[in-house]
Amino acid sequence: MRDLGVGFGYLVKGQRWVAQHGRQYGWGLLPGLITLVLYAAALVALALWGSDLVGWATPFADDWSSPWLGLFRGFLTALLFALALLLSVLTFTAVTLLVGQPFYESLSEKVDIAESGHAPESGLPLWRELWISARDSLRVLVRAALWGVLLFALGFVPVVGQTVIPVVGFAVTGFFLVEELTAVALQRRGVELRDRLALLRARKGLAWGFGTPLAVAFLVPFVAVFLMPGAVAGATLMARDLLGENGSGDGGGGSGAGVRSGADAGQDDEAATPRIPRT
Repeated sequence: MRDLGVGFGYLVKGQRWVAQHGRQYGWGLLPGLITLVLYAAALVALALWGSDLVGWATPFADDWSSPWLGLFRGFLTALLFALALLLSVLTFTAVTLLVGQPFYESLSEKVDIAESGHAPESGLPLWRELWISARDSLRVLVRAALWGVLLFALGFVPVVGQTVIPVVGFAVTGFFLVEELTAVALQRRGVELRDRLALLRARKGLAWGFGTPLAVAFLVPFVAVFLMPGAVAGATLMARDLLGENGSGDGGGGSGAGVRSGADAGQDDEAATPRIPRT
């Protein structure tokens, strides 16, 4: 239970960090704004032509009498739009991170430097980093989509579907959000997707404390855009905790580590990162 509070603390500290670094925050807003415009256009198109799509997909109902035809297709249209909204929440972070890879890499490096005076580097060319990020994001999106479809279907179970399933849905969404966000810092340290998932599964409370409130906030698109830079900063602090780089051991977001210089900072980080092989 303690990890829940620690995870939420990293979310707050990340927002505080970008609030104190206005330039980094401004650049970090751009990818979210671009992704928001793309998603909004897709959802508006679905709202305008979703009923036509449902009608095309259900020709067998053309001869049904009123009001059953309208009720049936109206229900399917609402389901389609609700599923699209759910998938938008699940995929918004992954797409935004992919669009804004250079921006968020820079922001994450600045957080590392502020914490320890040193930012680990993958040593890979940009195109290679983009490829790894896109590949891993696709794998995570497939997992998230499968969970989304399952939870969406379970939502129709009486009572449970209206009480337990939404809570489980936010927890699952939050976990995948954290995986995507921490990937920015962990990928620079050469941590593969399988190992990233293992780290988070070992600290589920930490992931849920950070990701679940973020998943709730991300239901409001504009909020998602404004929280993304701080979420990346907070996820970098969390990544340092997961790898034992904070030094304080209290989950305090590196506050006990301070800004160290020279060989000490480099040796500490180099001692922490080689535990997991690079991609």
